[in-house]
Amino acid sequence: MPDISTGSTRPGTPAKGPVLVTFYRSYLTSGDTAPIDALIHALRAEGFPAYGVFAPSLKSPGFATWLAPQLTANPPVAILNATAFSAKSDDGQTPFDAAQCPVFQVALSGARRRDWLASDRGLSPADLAMHVVLPEVDGRILAGLVSHKSPGSRDPELQFSRFAHRPDAGRIKAVVDRITQWHRLAATPAVERQLAVILSTYPGRAHQMAHAVGLDALASTEALIETLAAEGYTTTQGAPLPQALSETLTWPVTDYLAALQTLPDPLRADLTQAWGDPASDPSVKDGQFHFPATRRGNALIALQPERGEVTTRDSDYHDLSRTPRPAYVAFYLWLRAQSLHALIHMGAHGTLEWLPGKSVALSETCWPEALIGPRPVIYPFIVNDPGEAAQAKRRIGAVALGHLPPPMAQSQVPPELLRLERLLDEYSTADGLDPARRSRLIASIRDEASASGVAADLGLSANATPAEAITRIDRFVCDLKESQYGVGLHIFGDGQGEREGLLTALNGQKVAPGPAGSPNRSRSDVLPTGRNLFSVDPRAVPSRNAHAQGVKLAEELVRRHLQDHGDYPRGLVVDLWGSATMRTAGEEFAMALHLAGLAPKWDDGSARVSGFEIIPLALLGRPRIDVTLRVSGLFRDVFPTLAHLFEAGAEALSTRDEAPEDNPYTTRHARVFGPKPGLYGLGMGTAADSFTDEARQAAGEAWLNASSWAIGLDGQSTEARAALEQRVLASEAFVHAQDLPETDVLIAADYAAHEAGFAAAVAKLGGDKPTLYHLDATRPDTPHARTLTEEIARVTRARAANPDWAAGMMNHGFRGGAEIAATLDHMAAFAHLAQVVPPHLFDLYHEATLGRDEVRDFLARENPAALQAMEDLFRRLRDAGLWQTRRNSIAARLDGAA
Repeated sequence: MPDISTGSTRPGTPAKGPVLVTFYRSYLTSGDTAPIDALIHALRAEGFPAYGVFAPSLKSPGFATWLAPQLTANPPVAILNATAFSAKSDDGQTPFDAAQCPVFQVALSGARRRDWLASDRGLSPADLAMHVVLPEVDGRILAGLVSHKSPGSRDPELQFSRFAHRPDAGRIKAVVDRITQWHRLAATPAVERQLAVILSTYPGRAHQMAHAVGLDALASTEALIETLAAEGYTTTQGAPLPQALSETLTWPVTDYLAALQTLPDPLRADLTQAWGDPASDPSVKDGQFHFPATRRGNALIALQPERGEVTTRDSDYHDLSRTPRPAYVAFYLWLRAQSLHALIHMGAHGTLEWLPGKSVALSETCWPEALIGPRPVIYPFIVNDPGEAAQAKRRIGAVALGHLPPPMAQSQVPPELLRLERLLDEYSTADGLDPARRSRLIASIRDEASASGVAADLGLSANATPAEAITRIDRFVCDLKESQYGVGLHIFGDGQGEREGLLTALNGQKVAPGPAGSPNRSRSDVLPTGRNLFSVDPRAVPSRNAHAQGVKLAEELVRRHLQDHGDYPRGLVVDLWGSATMRTAGEEFAMALHLAGLAPKWDDGSARVSGFEIIPLALLGRPRIDVTLRVSGLFRDVFPTLAHLFEAGAEALSTRDEAPEDNPYTTRHARVFGPKPGLYGLGMGTAADSFTDEARQAAGEAWLNASSWAIGLDGQSTEARAALEQRVLASEAFVHAQDLPETDVLIAADYAAHEAGFAAAVAKLGGDKPTLYHLDATRPDTPHARTLTEEIARVTRARAANPDWAAGMMNHGFRGGAEIAATLDHMAAFAHLAQVVPPHLFDLYHEATLGRDEVRDFLARENPAALQAMEDLFRRLRDAGLWQTRRNSIAARLDGAA
């Protein structure tokens, strides 16, 4: 090993352990080591005796064998890797496995600095894959970008300017600061470590505090405090968190104003322009910011403030609409003042990683980096959500520790449908009966389906043939029996490895990597949990298996539309989310390709997608479907090549000599739309909560506004509102595919915002009411396309109105009550935005919750605000005409509670 005792340490800087910097031999042989030299010098200036090791590749034969004893003899406190790709060998090992320290990854961009500064993406698709996605497979922590490529001085004799990597001093400092903070965490005894545990908030709803997907974040935090105490951390007991977090800790506005000066000028200017005087923030009283927070010894537990939406400002401030409010900025500046060693965000997910800025390779003027800085972030995250975990890893440098979803239970036919089930069973064995009895059974089944609301759930008309009616009714009842739902909520630490993974991260050590995916969709490789999550290589999407599944999804959707309308869809909007695409390796995108009559092509002997091929109409056996893609912000950032691929396919189809009725692509349109670069989500705010025509119009406008940027053949996004409106009005159907067994349309607000939000957008534009399809892909062998009303009915009967589901939630106190209330919120949003919830479904949910004394008593005891919110919401639904109960007992209870 080289002599690592040399180097210039800044005076007064304490000596620290060595840092290994690994890089390509080609950098050395080409004299292109400026970023490596700069990193080593900066590390040494911070007291780390850093040294470099080079190799042709980390997978070079013999390299791992040579390096292992060196790491054992002289253990580094950190490894900083400047090579690309994963270093895993066929046996799953890496050259760094002999070290226990964290391994950090830096990106050497192939773009010029000026291009990076102007870029919303941060890195090219190739750089993203090589320097970020694939290194995540090894469990590396993204430390950031360190250099750009640009030409040097032109040699007059050679008439040549040499391109080389040029170090970025500001980014190198940020990388070294991150390593320094992780080393500080590791070097500090547990008894002295200062930690913050951050819990999410739900905008405007105090009864929904500490929301996390599939996780009881309050119980998980209590369990964490107990674990920390047992491991020697300084903790104390306190009041139950729902009570403790109703109190606040304060920070003077004057201190905030002083700390604000540490932020870059552009961010301070945006903050002032968007929000004005910070003293007007609702969190400010008597010159102090008030943060819902409590201390448990050296552990600070706090609610992340609402980010806020600039909804009352002039349209001139549109670009500032996602600028966080002063209290949000103050909260993170206040956390800086606490001298924290690490921050733990309990559960998926918060809002910090979704603030404006580059999607990856952030700069100092990107809000996530400006607020979190170099502080270690440890993020317990549901294992089935790779996309949003990747967002936290890539934008705030988090270690995302996978946790289990709640356990699954089998649904049963609900009591109100048992007679219908018996009649169907009798009919199924009635082949030998006389025709008169068969006719009576058919009539009885249809009468019972009508009386129970099933006919309304299915949209069955009185004119439907007996064969169609019986088949669909029977299928629906079978769907209920085959449905599953999550029982209660998971508590972090209960899954194998979760507690170990968290303690390893808190010790500043390397956490083993693990894939993200659904353990209930044949992904046993995601176990054990507690590992640092990684996801799919975007260049290999869609995979060959995903393409085969996508064909199956497309054919099922076409079948259902033919059943409903007797014709192929003339126009279809396909809703694509980044996390689902990561999880399935692109099944939904492959579906969109097949609908258009396209198929991916792969490199020979490789999993990488290299292009597309056109399926001839004779082989396709139907017209090409006119498809428009609406992609999420995460999809836009992670899969830019897929947007290009679809647009290129549409361009190629436009040149085909095919009849317009068989090929709607003969007329060229933009076909891939998403949010403005740098922004995420729909920004719907409270539009789904106020049951007025104006609010529905506002929700439709929010959907349109967050979808109005077209992604072109060049991969660049341009504003194209008129083109979007044309595509929306030309589409008679919309589809969202759901692959996760652990969730459903009433579990999270995103489903209503995206699916029902599209219906509101069409209504705002004055279009005809579209058919909304929810494509159930949770069982790959038997995908099932349902109308949105059918899907909501299935979920309501199988899960929401199931007493066993409520019983599971009643084991989780405050958070269980919050989940019971949230399901009603989401039903109401669907009813308001898309009118797809028949009244009897609200009857069923009311009887299963507020109609049961044990549930009312539970809510009154554990989360009285949730009880009040549910009572108010049921009344508002009635008053708005979105629900008219058919049950006198419910009407009496509503009037009595008023």
